[in-house]
Amino acid sequence: MNGFIGRRSELAQLGDLLGLVKTGGRSGRPGRAVLIRGRRRVGKSRLVEEFLEQSGLPHVFFTAVGGSREEDLAGFAVEVKTSRLPDAARFRDFAAPLTWDAALTMLASALPTDSPSVVVLDEMPYLVREDPSFEGALQKAFDRTLSKLPVLLILIGSDIAMMEQLNTYGRPFYQRGTEMVVPPLNPAEVASMLDLPPADAFDAYLISGGLPLVLEEWPQGAGLWEYLELALRRPTSALLVSGERTLAAEFPTEAQARTVLGAIGHGERTFTLIGRAAGGLNPSSVSRSLELLTSRRMVAAELPLSSKPSRETRYRIDDPYLRFWLSFIGPGIAAVERGRGDRVLDTIRASWTSWRGRAIEPVIREALWRLGSDEGQLPAGTHAIGGYWTRTNDPEIDIVGADRSPIAKRITLVGSVKWLEKKPFDNRDLARLITHRSQLPGADDSTPLLAVTRSGCTADGVRALTPKDLHDAWS
Repeated sequence: MNGFIGRRSELAQLGDLLGLVKTGGRSGRPGRAVLIRGRRRVGKSRLVEEFLEQSGLPHVFFTAVGGSREEDLAGFAVEVKTSRLPDAARFRDFAAPLTWDAALTMLASALPTDSPSVVVLDEMPYLVREDPSFEGALQKAFDRTLSKLPVLLILIGSDIAMMEQLNTYGRPFYQRGTEMVVPPLNPAEVASMLDLPPADAFDAYLISGGLPLVLEEWPQGAGLWEYLELALRRPTSALLVSGERTLAAEFPTEAQARTVLGAIGHGERTFTLIGRAAGGLNPSSVSRSLELLTSRRMVAAELPLSSKPSRETRYRIDDPYLRFWLSFIGPGIAAVERGRGDRVLDTIRASWTSWRGRAIEPVIREALWRLGSDEGQLPAGTHAIGGYWTRTNDPEIDIVGADRSPIAKRITLVGSVKWLEKKPFDNRDLARLITHRSQLPGADDSTPLLAVTRSGCTADGVRALTPKDLHDAWS
């Protein structure tokens, strides 16, 4: 793949912050900081590299390796000394600093005072873990020196929970940086990157999770089966190795959390069934694991959306790439390594239709939330999109629109997802949807109906949205 795809919003945010650095802002302190977080391999560093290339400004780009404080201090000093900062050369004979106080003081003295520059600290959570004094040293350097200079300080981290905590009350860097989240590439960006029509782009998104590293090895214009056949021949494919590396980095010691994650990845959605599938863990262990998984944005805990309260919490894999990896790739890695990727492919083919039908639902809900009611795509007052279910799944409704969640004052729409090739949403599907509407607390016969369908709609009396309509939610 050539070129840089997407990230217009993120580049614009960085550009706006750089604009404040150049103008000095209203405070008279031109220095700005931004804390960038996102899942591993989602393209955070690549985004910042593209921003630096576009800006053309002198900069320091340091990536922590997480070995020891001394190693990272030495590596940081090397990056400063060999950077294109105007005064960097005068530090080339200096010994490596022994503390982050000294290292950041050296950095500040190398930065230009009359023109903008950029400083990047990548994988910052490593620095926080290595040295408890790092956050205080960074806060001191920013308050006393860096904020007075025309510099944009970019702090990047893949440990989402830690990056969120760095900007919370009581932490040294509280309210000193703007927060930015870098998500995976969205389905519209996947379509652009791979030159695929919307329906096929959604399939590619479900498999890759929008991870650039996976998409870069996806042949231009290739369908999902062509790509999978290629990827499952190679044990080193990004589709295979990214999942294990993500889990190893996120859960180096939490074996129970990984077991619970695997149970959810294999389709269990309720607390009881998750505990049973995880080898009969006791409820307190399951609760702790679910709290850890939701705090790290690996798992989403959802409640039914209606006008009545419910305690029927369900869990699903929130990370789009891991949904596919945990279901098919992780269990099949041993077969791929033995040269039998064809067996994994057969397993995917056998389960694809039913798996995709479930996996596409949160993606569709996000698209509908993005469409909202502003452009007339959804009924006025639709500010929340969810689903509805009971303990017995009678009914189980794919799409519910409301004025708020999880307990709505007003239900604005009821919808169904039919994501099958060559099978449009028909009158039987409509009759089932009408029956389900009658069972939804807060809905009545006047509540609008919606069909989200991959292959069109032949029924009357229902608003239908296609993959193209959903694609436009991001474009």
